[in-house]
Amino acid sequence: MKIAMLARNPDLYSHKRLKEAAEERGHQLDIINTLRCYMNIASRRPEIFYNGSKLEGYDAVIPRIGASITFYGLAVLRQFEMMGVYPLNESVAIGRSRDKLRSMQLLARDGIGLPVTTFAHDPKMTEEVLKTAGGAPVVIKLLEGTQGIGVVLADTERSAKSVIEAFRGANVNILVQEFIKEAGGTDIRAFVVGGKVIASMKRVGAPGEFRSNLHRGGSAETIRISPEERSTAIRAAKSMGLNVCGVDMLRSNHGPVVMEVNSSPGLQGMELATGIDVAGKIIDFLMKNAQAGKTKTKGKG
Repeated sequence: MKIAMLARNPDLYSHKRLKEAAEERGHQLDIINTLRCYMNIASRRPEIFYNGSKLEGYDAVIPRIGASITFYGLAVLRQFEMMGVYPLNESVAIGRSRDKLRSMQLLARDGIGLPVTTFAHDPKMTEEVLKTAGGAPVVIKLLEGTQGIGVVLADTERSAKSVIEAFRGANVNILVQEFIKEAGGTDIRAFVVGGKVIASMKRVGAPGEFRSNLHRGGSAETIRISPEERSTAIRAAKSMGLNVCGVDMLRSNHGPVVMEVNSSPGLQGMELATGIDVAGKIIDFLMKNAQAGKTKTKGKG
């Protein structure tokens, strides 16, 4: 099998592990810098060029598209889909998961547990937004943030109003969510591949840090999740339409609540915490499922 991986940094742990896992199984995996691709959008003959050569003969594509290049990365991925190349995650599904508001709406539609989440355009609605979210403390999130960037904990009504009004005054879209105090600065990441949770870990925030992201100094350890948490993670992946994702959940007094569904989850923290060959399971999924033209969307919006 010949696999293309859309990624800008071939030296990242996740990208090296996926390449190793593919080659161990006798496959060819080429790491392609997403931004160096250019496309010929010709009627019935979609083509992608890379460093002056046409890309062809690929059976599958693994999109590892950074949040900062989502728009261009999804355009390249759609072109692969139109050429009949099987994507690990489809462009439409990645687009859903990258839009925090849309993803929350889809999860809510499917009855998946969420923290109370509010969204408004008018800064004059600040008091009503805070009241709907249950009052301070609240978590305020930029719609486009990743790895804990653009996430603020406002402890008091006064600080919450100041932050919300500042963001809205700068014309920045935000979500306001209830703060799940009982989670105690820890969250759970469940790694879903092909509709099954293949690994899970508990992440604990650094001292004085309410965010548990490993990029922000958090630590991780393996954890046994409950059947309800397992079901929530699988349903969240299905809501987004993702074959592979990391589902981040908090343990609240009313059951697991989903904070985010990550379409390009890092492998390092999960593999080191659990000892599970996550990269190998992803390649095995591709081996079993990759068929030419099997994309559901075929590049449709």
